[in-house]
This record gives sequence, structure tokens and C-alpha cells, in this order.
Amino acid sequence: MGQKMLFVYNPRAGKAQIRSNLLDIIDIFVKAGYEVTAYPTQASGDAVKAVRERHSGYDIVACCGGDGTLDEVVNGMMQCEEKLPIGYIPAGSTNDFANSLKIPKSMIKAADVVVNGMNYACDIGRFNNESFIYVAAFGIFSDVSYETKQDVKNVLGHAAYLLEGVRRLPSVRTYTLRITCNGQVIEGEFLYGMVTNSYSVGGFRGITGQDILLDDGLFEATLIRRPSNPLELNNIIMALVDKRVKSEYIHTYKTSELVVESEEPLSWALDGEFGGGHCRAVISNEQQVLQIRIPQKQN
Repeated sequence: MGQKMLFVYNPRAGKAQIRSNLLDIIDIFVKAGYEVTAYPTQASGDAVKAVRERHSGYDIVACCGGDGTLDEVVNGMMQCEEKLPIGYIPAGSTNDFANSLKIPKSMIKAADVVVNGMNYACDIGRFNNESFIYVAAFGIFSDVSYETKQDVKNVLGHAAYLLEGVRRLPSVRTYTLRITCNGQVIEGEFLYGMVTNSYSVGGFRGITGQDILLDDGLFEATLIRRPSNPLELNNIIMALVDKRVKSEYIHTYKTSELVVESEEPLSWALDGEFGGGHCRAVISNEQQVLQIRIPQKQN
């Protein structure tokens, strides 16, 4: 008997190109010997529920959508006792995590990786009681993804994030925080923070740091203090994009755990989706806890 696959897909992700690729994708799965159950998501949270409630009896879960869809599938899987391998066909506007894993942008080639690729044990982030794949962030730009409408993303793609971010520059606000990291306590006013396990965020490669491994049990954390004047804000942005530019307001760490505390609820984004407001966020790394299908190693 063939293996069973649960295939969860977001029909609206990216430019909805899955609609013209869906039959070919399922055909690839079936030809590889899988009995496929297809589940198109209808609303936020559908993928979590589909994986959590339907995973029993399946051998693998594949998904197609943006990073938000993958985030939901991972959250659903992390709530299951048995952790099945996950295959990912990227179809979003940015697809940071897929790029980090060298998963092809072509849906057909990515579908082939799902059935012919190799399992890779990667780290997963824990944010209080939720899971995230590659980034937890607060502050300026962190909510650009979930505040930008899907149809705008579809038309403008990555440029939608940049345009929305630039629009917000005049209204930058800061947050008074107490941050515990690597045994140190850091206090002060911050305008941005991100905890990442990815080579890129928002389509920007290199912004997360150097010597990055996705299975080493460590996050790359970046914290930005409140600048003293608007000119310093420009320097901060330049330093994030170009590592040759230095800024005294940017602090970077490698860490397996970070605790962020604030007097009022701080809004977080998890993998580009709204993660709620929290006065205390405990962010920890669960090393090599989940298997993701990636391309076979090339000789």
C-alpha cells in the first residue's frame, strides 16, 4: 500500500498561482505513490486545525502557501504527539524560510522535493505557548506583513513591504523593555527587536547576522535602541542593510533563549503574522525538533 499524505494549501497565497499548478502538484504526489487528501484553507487558523485533527494515519504533511501557511502547519504539528515530516511548496510574497532551505521557487520543482527530497531536522522557536519557524519580532516594520492587505502583496510582492515600512517612518515609537539574554539583563527604550532562525527576513539576506545554522539550537537576536536624533535612525537602517556600516544602537546576540518584559502589552509578529500583545515573552529554541523536506545534497 502507498503512503498517505495530507496536503494543506492556501488558494490565495502569493498571486494565487497554485490554482494553475494544483493538478500538476497532486499528479506528482500520486505518481510517487502517495494517497493524497487535499485541504484548501478558508480562513486564518485552518491549517493548524487541519494538521492537529487530521494528522493521524498520515505519513507526511505537505503544504503550499506563504510563510504564514507554513507557520500554521508547524504549529499544528507541534501540538501532535507524533511529529510527521513536513514538505513545503512556497507560494507567498517573500518566502524567507524556503529560501534559507534552498527549496525551489518553482512549484513543480518544490513538489518534486516533497516526494524525492531528504529530511532535515531543523530548529523551531517557542514563543510562550506558540511555535514559530524563523522570526519573532516587535516594533517598527514588524507588523508590516500582517497589516499589508493580501491583494496588495499579490500585485507588488516584496515591494509592498518596503512601501508600507517607509510610510511608517515618521511615526516611529519606542518601548521601555527589560530583556534577559545569555545571563545579562538589558534595560532601556527600544524601537525594534527580532529573534531569527533564517538567512533572510522580509527578503533581505544578511540582515540576521553571520555564521547562521538552522539546526544549532541558537537564535540570532537583533535589538535596536531608541536613537537620539532622526539622523541616527537613517544610520541604523543603513547598518541593518549593509554590515559594513556600524551603529552603537544595534545590539546582536546568539542565544538559545530570550525573555522580553514590558509594562504594557507589546505587539509581536510571528513569521509575519500577528502574534498578539504580551507583557512577558519567553522565546526559546527547540533544537532539531521537526523534519522538513529539502533538496537532496548535490555532489
